[in-house]
Amino acid sequence: MTRLILCFIVAITAFSCKETYPTYNDPIPKHDSLEVASKFVKETRVINVWTPPTYEQSQDSFPVLYMPDGGIKEDFPHIANTLADLIEANQIPPFILVGIENTERGRDLTGASESEYDKQYCPITDGAKDFRAFITGELMPEIDSKYRTSTKKGIIGESLAGLFVMETFFLTPNAFDYYIAFDPSLWWNEHYLTKKAATYLDSLADKNIKLWFAGSSVEDISQYTRSLEQTFQEYAPQQLTWKYSDEPNEEHYTIFRATKEKAIIWTLGGE
Repeated sequence: MTRLILCFIVAITAFSCKETYPTYNDPIPKHDSLEVASKFVKETRVINVWTPPTYEQSQDSFPVLYMPDGGIKEDFPHIANTLADLIEANQIPPFILVGIENTERGRDLTGASESEYDKQYCPITDGAKDFRAFITGELMPEIDSKYRTSTKKGIIGESLAGLFVMETFFLTPNAFDYYIAFDPSLWWNEHYLTKKAATYLDSLADKNIKLWFAGSSVEDISQYTRSLEQTFQEYAPQQLTWKYSDEPNEEHYTIFRATKEKAIIWTLGGE
């Protein structure tokens, strides 16, 4: 039984790094594709940008939702389509969606790890700080120069991208106003984020931030998302607006699509 459980966890870990999700035939919405050269990640990145229908019909400025795993063959189409539906239904205000296509996913979305267990599945790691610098220092100015953007910004991600969202929230909370993380891989580096969460929360900058995170039935993730919920209940500062959604009926590969609407509505609907 112990060996069976270990094999299951190994499978989930590898799955999180390689992102071998089921294939969906999501309609690809009309969008722009840009190439942004980066000194931080030392490569040129493909960026997909979806603007809401009202963008062309007005001269208003719009908040922006940034998304790792944002390639056309990744999560960009179904999140853009979801935003379009929620905007049309007046459940959220119009947002611009900026998707960042992956190159070396395990590198970009993880911080340093001292765990040999982690390294066997994500051998190239510790690129999160450079990827974050690319987003905030290069991509955001590029998007702001090309599109009518407001000062409000959000970020959304699942699995390792969810880990990146949570690490960004803890380390550089002022980078975004809205954070959405589905089944974040908090097991990374001996679950260091959950162990240090109370300290991070104690030093959180005095800024109104909204955070939504969720955990599936997968034990090596849900034990840490639930632990993090307890830490937030005890240590979260008053100005932080947060919500944990426990999803025991969802698997790692279903939670994103199953809960995305309520996550986006709760987080962005009050804009």
